[in-house]
Amino acid sequence: MDIFLSIFGALVATWLAFSLFRSWRAKKRLHSEIWTLAFASYALGMWALAFGLDVGWTSFSFRSFYFFGAIANISFLAAGAIALHSERGGRIAKNVVSLWLVFAFFATFLSSFTVPLPESGIPEGSDVFGFTFAIEALTLPGPRMFAAISGAFATVIIIGLALITVVRTWNSLRQLAYGNLLIAAGTIVPALGGSLTALGESSALVVSLTVGIVLLWAGYRTAVSATSSGEDAVSARAGQDESGEYQTDGKN
Repeated sequence: MDIFLSIFGALVATWLAFSLFRSWRAKKRLHSEIWTLAFASYALGMWALAFGLDVGWTSFSFRSFYFFGAIANISFLAAGAIALHSERGGRIAKNVVSLWLVFAFFATFLSSFTVPLPESGIPEGSDVFGFTFAIEALTLPGPRMFAAISGAFATVIIIGLALITVVRTWNSLRQLAYGNLLIAAGTIVPALGGSLTALGESSALVVSLTVGIVLLWAGYRTAVSATSSGEDAVSARAGQDESGEYQTDGKN
């Protein structure tokens, strides 16, 4: 069952990533670009998971699952959340995340496993990776450290920005508030699934990852649609005021 669920989840993630990619190609918005990268990372992590559950874990498949699933996607999601609120902030966040992921990539693919990978199930990063690893005389941050920092900071940023937006827009732009609530839920659900995995419920992780990405996609679409509608309304009102079509004294 886990194999079929993981393949289904990978297909869903791939389709949603492609959908966002088409949106980015159409309008070239920064937030679309970053969210596309986040969803592409999500999809790659899901495919690595499906491969590991179906064929068996290899060094490359687990490292890919860990890097894209535990480090890259959540980091890009945080940068994308910032870009939704500020394009300038989004550009800074994108550059910082890109540099961060270069170091995280080398840490994930160069560090050695502390124990052999299990033959079945979903390995825990805490069981097979260390917080640090050594290259000759150098002791460097390990994959677990990158995952812990990425997860902590990104979760605070995503949920924090979402809740701030909900409070500010609940009465004025309810659709935008709903979109941000969905984004927050899409961030929390996979984390809950990961906690259940530690208890041996591997199916819970696969289901939570699939539900999580659908919630994130729905939240992003809802938020962007609400923002676009608000901008159109402001532009329309500005145009009406400039043309003199609506006057406070009722005269044209």
